[in-house]
Amino acid sequence: MSTMTTGTVYLVGAGPGDPELMTVKARRLLDSADVVFHDSLVGDGVVDSIPHDVRVEPVGKRAGGERTPQAEINDRLVRAARAGREVVRLKGGDPTIFARGGEEAEHLARHDVPFEVVPGITSAVAAPGVAGIPPTHRDHASTLAVVTGHEDPTKADSALDWDALSGLVDAGGTLVILMGVGRLPDNTAALRAAGVAADTPVAMIERATLPDERVVTGTLDTIVDIADAAGIEPPAVTVVGDVVGVRETVARCLGSSDAMAEAPVATPHVVGVTDSD
Repeated sequence: MSTMTTGTVYLVGAGPGDPELMTVKARRLLDSADVVFHDSLVGDGVVDSIPHDVRVEPVGKRAGGERTPQAEINDRLVRAARAGREVVRLKGGDPTIFARGGEEAEHLARHDVPFEVVPGITSAVAAPGVAGIPPTHRDHASTLAVVTGHEDPTKADSALDWDALSGLVDAGGTLVILMGVGRLPDNTAALRAAGVAADTPVAMIERATLPDERVVTGTLDTIVDIADAAGIEPPAVTVVGDVVGVRETVARCLGSSDAMAEAPVATPHVVGVTDSD
């Protein structure tokens, strides 16, 4: 009597959106997989590049949109692997940076399913970088903190220490907030309440590395109005700190001149709004 060999689950980072920014290993695994379970934040170009003979199943979680419960995702990974399939669990950015890859790895291990983590470029560094904002810089920032913007800064049991984060920014460090568009007013207010100066530079990068990428810049005191006026929507990355100022120096040589042209925004507080390649 033959027994079926359990397949392997690959927890793969798709990178920030541009298919050309996937790793070579991620590309190889997508091309040879039996089934791919992908998140909503994986770029359309990445999903469209998966061969037609691979079964592709969306398991997205978007605020106010489709939502596949995590328990169901965990279950489907185990079932597919136990059916002998080679499984790619495809996530935007890196699978272990606010992507629940760690939880899925634990679940697979508890069920004796072999897995492998395939790192991807996280938007926490890709988004600022392509916008001309180096997350670290010898003259500006020697520390970097990456946090989720989903948390409510006012809740009593918040895992985020806004006083510590504010101290990091005040000391010249860079704070990168992922998934923070909806709570931008709360997060900026929390930083101000903890003592960060109102004129601290802030940038928001929407749909980083994709053809319709947009960047707005302002200060801690103005960025909410600027983002509202520009209609910034998720997914977007927020960057707080002195390194945002580097963009002013490099923007004219970043991408094509058409891409870097100023776009009109109906607010007197606009520091800059651009579309970039």
